[in-house]
Amino acid sequence: MKIISQKIVSLLKKKKFKISFAESCTGGLLSSTITSISGSSKVFTLGLITYSNQSKINNLKIPKKIIMKNGAVSYETCLSMVKNLGKISRTNISVSITGIAGPKGGTKKKPIGLVFIGIKKGNKTLVKKYLFKNKKRIFIQKAAVNKALNLILSFLK
Repeated sequence: MKIISQKIVSLLKKKKFKISFAESCTGGLLSSTITSISGSSKVFTLGLITYSNQSKINNLKIPKKIIMKNGAVSYETCLSMVKNLGKISRTNISVSITGIAGPKGGTKKKPIGLVFIGIKKGNKTLVKKYLFKNKKRIFIQKAAVNKALNLILSFLK
């Protein structure tokens, strides 16, 4: 993860871009991965850990009805998280992550390992759905961060 994080920080600097994150199930791991790179202060603007539904509603201004209708772990919530983060942070790139890291909390419809990652750059927004098979919490968190880093890299190239 360190090599990809270094590439991202380097590309962000080169393009004079700023980045922000809204994390739920990864609990700040994505922010930590980027801020562990020397020079990241030039590109990293904001990292929000909106773990509870209330913090998603209060801090990211996610309409309560979106969470009530679709759940916190959904395409719609992830999309709303990344779009609103972009407005709040005014960064070139915004990334959101919401999911079920386990080991409890999964259902048949939304199993442990289900993660949505959103990314927004300018007018281009993408939300991807992942289902990680390994049910260990730290594995799911690290796998989600790894997917997010790869998405960021693809948006920067």
